[in-house]
Amino acid sequence: MLSSASKYAINAVLYLAVESSEDKKIGAKEVAEAIGVPTPFLAKLLQNLAKKNVISSLKGPKGGFFLSEENKSLKLISVVEHIDGLSKFEECVLGLKNCSNDKPCPIHFSVQPFKNTMFDELSNNTIEAFAVKVRNGETFLHY
Repeated sequence: MLSSASKYAINAVLYLAVESSEDKKIGAKEVAEAIGVPTPFLAKLLQNLAKKNVISSLKGPKGGFFLSEENKSLKLISVVEHIDGLSKFEECVLGLKNCSNDKPCPIHFSVQPFKNTMFDELSNNTIEAFAVKVRNGETFLHY
């Protein structure tokens, strides 16, 4: 349901939430290698998220990306919103234009609860809440 760009961005943001700080900035190359994604593509995603104030960055020899406390307090849905927009949660997974509860596609009622749950989880939890689960070993980024 999410594009590769959104998946990469979520992984990168959570990596930064766990591994970076205002005193420890991380370059796009290190993030890309850690989460196993192409560096040029990830660099553009991170620059976009920094412009939208979802993550922070500093240029220069001691520069890189990091998450401030303000960034960490954002809901994780903000990453998806700035990369793909939120229409993915409303669109038919089969690509039908008129799919709805009134005119459902063949798998509408199988997929819709999952989409709603995912949207709610991303909308109701902060970046830091997900990072805490990674730090505590409850979930993994597999880097």
